[in-house]
Amino acid sequence: MRVPLLLLAGMVVAVGSAQSPFKLMGDAAPMDGGCIQLTPDVPYSEGLAYSTQKLNLNTYFEIQFDIYLGTKEEGADGITFVVHNDPNQYQAFGTWGECMGYGRWSKDYVAGNYISPSVAVEFDTYYNARQNDPYCDHAAYLENGTNFHTQYWNNNMDNYNLEDGKLHDFRFRWNPEKQLITVFLDGHIVYSGKKDLIHEVFKGATQVIWGFTASTGRASNLQYFCLKQIAVYKIPSRTVKPVKPAIPNLTLQTAPKMDHNQAAISEVTSVQTPRLDQVPLLR
Repeated sequence: MRVPLLLLAGMVVAVGSAQSPFKLMGDAAPMDGGCIQLTPDVPYSEGLAYSTQKLNLNTYFEIQFDIYLGTKEEGADGITFVVHNDPNQYQAFGTWGECMGYGRWSKDYVAGNYISPSVAVEFDTYYNARQNDPYCDHAAYLENGTNFHTQYWNNNMDNYNLEDGKLHDFRFRWNPEKQLITVFLDGHIVYSGKKDLIHEVFKGATQVIWGFTASTGRASNLQYFCLKQIAVYKIPSRTVKPVKPAIPNLTLQTAPKMDHNQAAISEVTSVQTPRLDQVPLLR
């Protein structure tokens, strides 16, 4: 018998190698091939997986993984990738069903369970009017535990479908110098936006938790993810060469501005390709 997630809030399980373990809640469980199931194909399921290695928002990082959202076009509900500093830390979870284990029923309803402060990307496979969903599957950027959104990405297709039985490549990139979030799905940029994450969202915190949430409702699908790579880059400091004054005895102190893009990032401090050990989920 499945135990409701609310009763599992204080029970988390570390899964994986020493290099990148995950703590699991609810119906999340390790799978063959180094993947983690978030929900089985059963109604009213919810699962979460958090990496025990926090992200440093002062560094440039990119996380790449595959997501699987099932085979049933009428299935539900979807997966979110979440970065958070919720007071509940590794026991933080949101509401099931259309909230995908991340958010709450309504943007104006602040009771109940949701993950905040946070940013997230949802991969939504079921239409819910109160979350302002389109009728097709889509990706959307979210903040502070609400699934309501006014913009979304569906590849300009009214019948866009993520429940196609295929793995979909997803990347989340953070550039602290430009304060830029870039999200890719199957090679397409699905979101790009500037945000001062440290001060605007996380109120000065620089070390944050990241992971995945998912849920089902009356409709369901098997949903899981496979982490492929975490790359963390050290942005080199710049040494400014002295500028010869154009006027005698005048000292110039303004250094030329530089465009720090990915090509300018020269040193990779860590690249991790996790391997998940088969550790049984405690129930």
